[in-house]
Amino acid sequence: MANVEHGRPAGPAGAVTGRTSVLRAGLWLIAAVLAARQLVAVLSTPRGERLTDLETWIGPHGVLHVKDSLYDAPDRFTGTPFSGLVLKPFSRAAEQALGWGWTFGSLALVVALGLVAARALPQPVSRRTSLLAAPVAISLLMLSLPVRNAFTTGQTSIIPVLLVLLACFTARDERASGLLIGVAAALQPTVLLFAPLLWFTGRRRAAVSSAVTFAAATALAWAAMPHDSWTYWIHHLAGAGLSTTPAATANQSLHGMLLRLGVEGPLEITLFALLSVAVAVLGLRRAVTYARDGQLLLAVAITGCVAVAVSPTTWQHQLLWVLLAVVGRVGKRASDRYMWPVLVVLALSLPAKMMLPEMTFLVPVRDNIVLIAALAAACVVPFLSRTSPLYATPVPTEYAAPVPARWSWVPLVPVWRRVAARPNLILELLLIRVGYSAYQQVRLAATGGTISGGRATAEAHGRQIHSIEQFLHIDVEHWVNHTVFHQAPWLTDFFNFYYTSFHFVVPLSVLGVLYVRRPADYRWARSALGFATVLALIGFWAFPLAPPRLMPGLGFIDTVHGVQDFSKPNYGTLTQLTNQYAAMPSLHFGWSLWCGVVIVVLSRRWWMKALGLVHPLCTVSAIVATGNHWVLDAVGGATVVGAGFFLTYVLQGPRARTVTAEARKTDDGPARVVDGAVVGRGVGSG
Repeated sequence: MANVEHGRPAGPAGAVTGRTSVLRAGLWLIAAVLAARQLVAVLSTPRGERLTDLETWIGPHGVLHVKDSLYDAPDRFTGTPFSGLVLKPFSRAAEQALGWGWTFGSLALVVALGLVAARALPQPVSRRTSLLAAPVAISLLMLSLPVRNAFTTGQTSIIPVLLVLLACFTARDERASGLLIGVAAALQPTVLLFAPLLWFTGRRRAAVSSAVTFAAATALAWAAMPHDSWTYWIHHLAGAGLSTTPAATANQSLHGMLLRLGVEGPLEITLFALLSVAVAVLGLRRAVTYARDGQLLLAVAITGCVAVAVSPTTWQHQLLWVLLAVVGRVGKRASDRYMWPVLVVLALSLPAKMMLPEMTFLVPVRDNIVLIAALAAACVVPFLSRTSPLYATPVPTEYAAPVPARWSWVPLVPVWRRVAARPNLILELLLIRVGYSAYQQVRLAATGGTISGGRATAEAHGRQIHSIEQFLHIDVEHWVNHTVFHQAPWLTDFFNFYYTSFHFVVPLSVLGVLYVRRPADYRWARSALGFATVLALIGFWAFPLAPPRLMPGLGFIDTVHGVQDFSKPNYGTLTQLTNQYAAMPSLHFGWSLWCGVVIVVLSRRWWMKALGLVHPLCTVSAIVATGNHWVLDAVGGATVVGAGFFLTYVLQGPRARTVTAEARKTDDGPARVVDGAVVGRGVGSG
């Protein structure tokens, strides 16, 4: 069969290699930029705010030292006594020199970790994947919260992960492998769980060596620092009591979760012990199974996730094991393969508040989201076996038949084809939530500087917009605002309700109907909406604009928020929910116009098309009557929506056409029809 890539004949092998080389260079550039950004972020942090977990070693003259016990200071050292013994040789270094060395050393460790993890991917992998894996792995590590936290606080948590990977994938001798894991366990005790993994996978000499090395390192630290060793292992129960706030959300362990749920005392200790044993037994059994299946990196990730859960305290910098679980393959369909990796990457890269909305019943999930991911990887997620026929060849993605474009150069991104199958609902909801959270954050940040400067700039832009409208004789906002408020109070109430309620309800409803009834059109409409929203964010950032209701001296009535006190210097600036100077373009009108366009284009009945136009008409009336937008804001909203549809067309090509029963054949012969769209089987993973 001819080699076909996304429906088009592939070029010569050299062309494919050339594209891979360019892509690889781009990914390495991204990894380098992320690394440089991390270095700048750490080294530019004030001295008292970086390497905070080493503050117990800072002397009166800025020289690091170890005095008395590691665990007596208010901000107590939380590592093992062996960690303190290893770090003692650095105690004579000046603080600034150690800070630079620690930062660049941590960067080197992250790069080494990414390279080893990329080489350890379960086979078979394509040559293209093997070439691109290293920069992708390093980039994901740089973006993860555990690595960023370890950089800032000055923790050694990257070292145990790297030692375990070196032991499993580079050490040729079993004793050397056990030595590396034993040292890692001396730094992070729950890493000793890798000894059973080694034992039950036939590497018994390595298992014994790891246990002996751990015991020897611990005994060495006990001999050198008996008081600290007694404090850590006995008084604080293997470090469990070192933290003053074990119930903090940063402690993503079963112990921390139970405390956050309000379980305390003997009951909590009993539940923690029982759950830990259950998770350890089930997780290690799964790890052994996948190791025997040839997926050793996945087995390492599962064992690390078990270590995360059963440790009394697992702080953010110790959660790197969970990120390794992205190598597991889940799902029968090619389109489902992205769900698990995306969930893990988002959980390990973004604050939990960005992933879940502020709802009371979701708080327990939000506060334990990384622990839930670790428990899922260790005990629940049905990773595919390499013996499964779906492991290498999942069910192909259904693509809509391509539609000829007006211009020959469209689509600009031919690999971005029209998928006809319904996308994964969990992943879709998650991406919508994260996208909206990012939209909120950018919108809040787009004030143009300080409160006074942002207000002055926004009001100056407001006067400019008002002058342009006066020149064009379209400055109807004041007349509409006062006429509706004074002459039709019922209409004011209606517009207030419409403005505050329908902005989200209608677009989400349209997306929901398309998702269920028209999957291919859902993807087309969602892409256009996403592009329009991104362009609007650029407008908020570049052109902060005061709406009519926040323009002093013009006499507008704020019918939604009430009377503004213009004498206060901080009126109308950022709140916890919105940036009130994000008026140009109007996404209230833009999103409503998007709804209208989608309904008009996809509806088959004239009355539904007419109904689709009612929403943008009511919205533009509401935003003007309530004093929340200028007329030109609506023009701006229409512009970004038009640009969103145009970008979708240019990049992806025309949307998939619906067909009748008589037109179910393509030029290549019969094709199936999925939800009204002519489709064909995609090649590869899609």
